[in-house]
Amino acid sequence: MLNVGHFLDHLFMLIFATVAALALHREWGVGYAELLAYATPGFFAFGLFALPAGWLADKWSRDGMMVVFFAGVGVSSVLTGFSQTPLQIGIGLFAIGIFAAIYHPVGLAIVTMKWRNTGMRIAVNGVWGNLGVACAAVITGYLIDHGGWRLAFILPGIFSIALGGVYFLLMRDEIHVEREVGTKTKQTEEPKLSISHRSLLFRVSMIVFVTTAVSSVIFQSTTFALPKIFDERMQGLASELVLWLDGNESSVQQYTATMIGSLAFIVFAVASMAQIVVGSLLDRYGPRLVFMTLAVMQLVFFSLMPGLEGATAFAVSLGFMLGAFGQIPINDFMIGKMARGDIRARIYGIRYVVAFSVLAITLPLIAVVYDRWGFDMLFRILAGAAFVILLAVALLPRKLPEPTQENIAVT
Repeated sequence: MLNVGHFLDHLFMLIFATVAALALHREWGVGYAELLAYATPGFFAFGLFALPAGWLADKWSRDGMMVVFFAGVGVSSVLTGFSQTPLQIGIGLFAIGIFAAIYHPVGLAIVTMKWRNTGMRIAVNGVWGNLGVACAAVITGYLIDHGGWRLAFILPGIFSIALGGVYFLLMRDEIHVEREVGTKTKQTEEPKLSISHRSLLFRVSMIVFVTTAVSSVIFQSTTFALPKIFDERMQGLASELVLWLDGNESSVQQYTATMIGSLAFIVFAVASMAQIVVGSLLDRYGPRLVFMTLAVMQLVFFSLMPGLEGATAFAVSLGFMLGAFGQIPINDFMIGKMARGDIRARIYGIRYVVAFSVLAITLPLIAVVYDRWGFDMLFRILAGAAFVILLAVALLPRKLPEPTQENIAVT
């Protein structure tokens, strides 16, 4: 259910993107760009409310907060489906963002409660989230065609509310136990750590948050811009593939856009599977070697991308997307290993406030860079970002400091 929750979390945040593009701008006679403005507060809420959600989970109950997530995001989505004006739909999207913010700090804190195979469990959970991103347009488009845009909000909302009821029935005893344990934890004295251990925890924490910010720039830039990059650089490849599959030259112009979208989906889907490999490697080798390898991989492929077109550009794009998706679980893995159990959800909350705030800032950056210099300059900037990650990760210790561990090799 936590994996399905991650899928739904990203699905709900992207329903409106397809609804605005395919239905609302025609039905309401409002421009697409103007409609997107009403979605912006929801994306800020998605990041900013992660911290209070994590705090409530630590102080009250993580499983209880997951019930609030399923029910709250579901009810908000259903109500958004009954909107009559852009302002009403903007308020609905803001509410969706507030409840959707619960998932990452709380769900990941539960996923990392048991330390065995932490990397693999985070990776599998991450793949479900990526599938939510990849499937949002497909599911929303289908519901628009078979019932209208309102159904695209209402049906997933009802499904999420039902899951919230099931989650509560399954976990109500654990919710009660968590409340009792939380009360006792407040009365327990925090473990005393040596100055050297605190210093090491601080150093690794700073690396986590720096790489979180820089990685978010890379992730948002690549996932947002890739369809447009393919549209500019793979028209010839897409036309050849359409002609090869259909054999009719008259179909080339009609289906080239579909083929370009399909090529982008293939890259996203294949690259998301990198998290499974990374999760296994994290459990075996730890984060330092794995993170440095992915940073080098991104540095190389971003540096190669300027000027490329066609099949070569497709292959290189797959290379840097494998790096971009592969690095997603690493910081979550490190937080899961280092943070004390009683504050872990709050630490995840801070991590996702940083990540999602950077995501919101990155979109204007992409627009300015593309308008003035084109995508080749963006690739060079992203190569520089990968180099910054490489330098930061080189400062990681070979073994992570654990919450109460004192004797750790610093180098």
